[in-house]
Amino acid sequence: MNRMNPSELQQFARKYRFPGGRIRRLAIQHRKGEASLVATLSVRTSDGSPVKLKLRLERVEEYRFQKRPTMGSGRISEFRMSYLQGRIFLTFDSLGLTPGEVPGIHDFRASEAFAAGDVLMWEEVKPGNETGGTSSPQS
Repeated sequence: MNRMNPSELQQFARKYRFPGGRIRRLAIQHRKGEASLVATLSVRTSDGSPVKLKLRLERVEEYRFQKRPTMGSGRISEFRMSYLQGRIFLTFDSLGLTPGEVPGIHDFRASEAFAAGDVLMWEEVKPGNETGGTSSPQS
């Protein structure tokens, strides 16, 4: 997996079209007293090609994933990433912000699908290999 620096978050979010994508797998793993979030997503690249991404947020300090009866299951309505107060925040839910508005920690915490951790790893998953295997990262 490729480690993402906080300075690369916005560039990465522009490389893929997350809204309209699907959450294929979501797991919270606990090892040695630390939690990690592992998400496998079906999204599109900026040129429209379908791709599966695997994200791993390590040393997760807080998370919330809540499904309400009226919500659809697995659709990504919006995807945001930010580096705030030394932690990487991810959300797969709409924050209800106006275009161009920068989210704060309180916006992520109000989301029904968010996590905050210290290290973000990612890879493109090759077709037919859902458990791992990467395609070479594109620059």
